[in-house]
Amino acid sequence: MSGRWWIGGRAWGLRVRLLLAFASLGAITTAVVAGASYVQARTVILQQAQDAAVLSLTTKITDLFAAEGLPATQQELNDIAGTMSGRDDSTLLVYRGQTSTASSLTVDTLPAQLRHAVAGGRVAWQRVVSDGHPGVLIGTQLLVERPNGGAVPSGLEIYSAHDLDAEQHSLDQLAARDWATGGFSLVLALLLGLLAARGVLRPVRELGRAAHRLGEGDLTTRLSVSGSDELAAVARTFNDTAEALEGYVGELRRMEADARRFVADVSHELRTPLAAMAAVADVLDEEAPHLPGDAGKAARLVSQETHSLTRLVNDLIEISRFDSGTAALALDEVDVASAVIASLRARGWADRVATELPSGVTARLDPRRLDIILANLVGNALRHGAEPVRVRLRAEPDWLVIEVSDHGPGLRPEVLPHVFDRFYKADTARTRSEGSGLGLAIAWENAQLHRRAGERGSLVAANRPEGGASFTLRLPRRAADPADPRGPADPMDPAAGPMDPRGATDPGGQR
Repeated sequence: MSGRWWIGGRAWGLRVRLLLAFASLGAITTAVVAGASYVQARTVILQQAQDAAVLSLTTKITDLFAAEGLPATQQELNDIAGTMSGRDDSTLLVYRGQTSTASSLTVDTLPAQLRHAVAGGRVAWQRVVSDGHPGVLIGTQLLVERPNGGAVPSGLEIYSAHDLDAEQHSLDQLAARDWATGGFSLVLALLLGLLAARGVLRPVRELGRAAHRLGEGDLTTRLSVSGSDELAAVARTFNDTAEALEGYVGELRRMEADARRFVADVSHELRTPLAAMAAVADVLDEEAPHLPGDAGKAARLVSQETHSLTRLVNDLIEISRFDSGTAALALDEVDVASAVIASLRARGWADRVATELPSGVTARLDPRRLDIILANLVGNALRHGAEPVRVRLRAEPDWLVIEVSDHGPGLRPEVLPHVFDRFYKADTARTRSEGSGLGLAIAWENAQLHRRAGERGSLVAANRPEGGASFTLRLPRRAADPADPRGPADPMDPAAGPMDPRGATDPGGQR
């Protein structure tokens, strides 16, 4: 998952990640700054209101009781409480078990902690919320000065409730401004994130497109380099790598083309003497039973090796055609069951191979290449598997499937990935075998040559659960390809069919 975040089952690219990073940074910074400023402002505003209320109360108490003295009756308590109460304040007086009644405050509504502090002679306050309205309760005790100096509590407790609605309104406005500032900061962070993402992602996208073109084979791809930052260094590294790769690939292509040309030229040059040798080998085959001892064995050996060499040269020519891109299809309407039976009979395998071939299955394909594929698959099964070998045909609406299976030991796990590789032989201990290791590779190439709507034919190897190997050929019933540009079939060309009717193009060397 390198380069992407996965959230909710979706992959988030670099642009989204940059935006999220900037948005998160903006939100966190705004929350911290706005929160700290709000808390600080709230503390200052409430403290100022609280200090002002305490100062106002103590001033009133000093002025009032200096003139009137301590109250003696209930009526005096009520009068003094009414006098001290303002528009936003409510005052309660408690003196020697008596309480004023001209106030919304009662002794029962006073917090015990506040009363305890006031009884000790201290000025105390406590913030409260009543019916959704914030306020502050202030309590103090009137002190009486002694003639010799100092002051003692008089026993008169004064409690005042001060409304903080105005201050709360100011705090609400401050919070609203903080939210607005936070929203603006978040939008600004997103805009900065977009600008940063655009600046960073543009060269990254260019690098991605260039790498894609390079991967598709355009080795001339280069990036424009500007600046001296890290992205410019990456672009320069990419250009240097692409230039070196272009040189290496060009050299490899030249060497590969030379090797293919050499193989094709040598193979074609060998065809003429091989044709003469094959004719002589046929004569030796006829005369071998009449030759004495070692002469007969030598004649049979020369004939066998001549046919093996002929098959190898034919396979090399066929492979060179696939490599050069000149191999094409010569399409024809084919009765598939009849084509399979004809291929088996041409090689004398009809009695050794069981078939399940439903009649009436037709397809437009290249019958010569179908014959080559079947010859290699069946020959491989007979040589390296164990009988009975079975060929099954199954028709689908747009595809036909042919399965060739045997009852041998099957394919080892390490062999399966390489069974269609050229010149691959499973038994590396054998320095000499009758096959070149090209038969199944040629069969696979011929299957790939058939295509329909962009989908190629396929050839797949597997092991059967009940034992033995199986090769499944899947070809389109209506292959799309122009006629083979090579013209009429060359009698020495393996694409025209096997030269040796006794065996496949290359039945050996694959397991």
